[in-house]
Amino acid sequence: MEKKRRTFTAEFKMKAIEMYLHRGMGSKRIGKELDITYSIVDRWIAHYKKEGLIGLQEKRGKASSTIQDSSNTSDEKIERLEAENAYLKKLLEVKKEMRLTEKRQ
Repeated sequence: MEKKRRTFTAEFKMKAIEMYLHRGMGSKRIGKELDITYSIVDRWIAHYKKEGLIGLQEKRGKASSTIQDSSNTSDEKIERLEAENAYLKKLLEVKKEMRLTEKRQ
């Protein structure tokens, strides 16, 4: 009979990380309290130190192209937001100029 792999939420993993970082607990004690093996806790800690919260997201079953696509989407989103910022800054400048010309008249 195959052993079923459990999947943990990022919140659950963050709870373990918080116990390690802020309460000074060891991975074996955390594992006992959360009913998981200490090696899993050690892996989460390493991923968190290396990648932050993104390192705690579930990666099983995702193709590398999917991960790459999401980073492209993030880059596109950043570019769109930067363009939107630039547009809004120009709009504010135009409004300020209009107010100044109205006051002069």
